[in-house]
Amino acid sequence: MFLSPQTARVRNALVAGTNGAITLVILLIAPLGLAAVLINTLLVVAASFATASFSDRLILFLQRSHSSQPLDLSVPPTPGDRLGRRHGNQGPR
Repeated sequence: MFLSPQTARVRNALVAGTNGAITLVILLIAPLGLAAVLINTLLVVAASFATASFSDRLILFLQRSHSSQPLDLSVPPTPGDRLGRRHGNQGPR
């Protein structure tokens, strides 16, 4: 899945705005001052946007490094491996 930088920025802004709106509703219910509610809401929006942007950059970095070096996850069988493939018509040991 490929997202252009502008699309990723819009998605991150929407995620941050949604988190901020939820936080604002929760904090308006609590008995806090208006300044505390607004500051906390803005901090949640900024942290959500920064976290989403950092995650996008990390995923892009990992995808680039993965594509240049193929990852080999195969495990060679050990000589005494009982789960290995049996040759011939041998029955269970």
